[in-house]
Amino acid sequence: MAEDGRNSGRELVLAELRAADKFVVISHEHPDGDALGSLVAMQEILTALGKDSLMFVDPCDFPLPDEYTFLQLRGLIDAPPADVDERTMIFLDCGNLERTPAPEFQREGALIINIDHHHDNTHFGTVNWVVPEASCTAELVWDLMHGLGVEPTPTVAEALYVGLITDTGRFMYENTSPRAHRMAAELIESGVDVNRIYHRVYEDVPYPKLALLARGLANVERYDDGRLTVTRLRASDFDAAGAEESYSEGVIDHLRALRGTAVAALVRDRLANGDGRAPRKVSLRATDERVDVSAIARAQGGGGHRQAAGFETAMSHQDLVVFLRQEIAAQL
Repeated sequence: MAEDGRNSGRELVLAELRAADKFVVISHEHPDGDALGSLVAMQEILTALGKDSLMFVDPCDFPLPDEYTFLQLRGLIDAPPADVDERTMIFLDCGNLERTPAPEFQREGALIINIDHHHDNTHFGTVNWVVPEASCTAELVWDLMHGLGVEPTPTVAEALYVGLITDTGRFMYENTSPRAHRMAAELIESGVDVNRIYHRVYEDVPYPKLALLARGLANVERYDDGRLTVTRLRASDFDAAGAEESYSEGVIDHLRALRGTAVAALVRDRLANGDGRAPRKVSLRATDERVDVSAIARAQGGGGHRQAAGFETAMSHQDLVVFLRQEIAAQL
């Protein structure tokens, strides 16, 4: 495994996990399946080792996406603990500190363990283990679990499996590797109910989410012979559908599947506006291997993977479309 850099930083991370006694496990804002699965699994692994560990999710990120509410969030906190200065910070699936909540966790002198698979990770940690070749951050947590000699409980196995299937697009994205399938096989052998998790994550859809999808599909725009496919979800669309903000998850997958699309973009209003952040969130997906959407996102202060990235913006919809068309044309 050394050929993909997987061992670089791994032993240092294992040493820190063994040596420290108190931890806080943190991920990025708007946590997805990989972030939440990695959080839950790491929290459970540390607890199994007898560590004093807490798992932080920002109050702004609640309610969590409906498809992940079955995950068990033991040790959950929504504010930095009083003894935060005594705890080692573990950041999971977080490409940079700008994507993390609660500045109290970023204090000077803090011991930060940074575990991630984003290729544009800024290596902000005291100890960094960044493996772009990994299919998901959950794969790295699975690796650490083995290194620490911890057997997966049903809770850990399910959390890791959720991280794996969501970040590989149910094993359809190009980041799906033989190792990802081996990980899946091991988790299934340990007792993961594949059908139940698939149903819970992908099929147990509340009606307002379906209604929001219908509005998103009705708003589709295509540019440059279809190379850019865009839809927009306004606050009024969420209101009309009776949908929560997290119900926009999955809309973009319908756009990326459209024939001729090189880049799909979902532009949605942030419902929790008024916090000083940009009013709209842009999600990007690339189907053309020549396009790196993480580079497009970084130009606006965001980031992500080559095929999946995002950023927040205050640009008008018209200016945003012009920007995206120019960026895509420059890469093609």
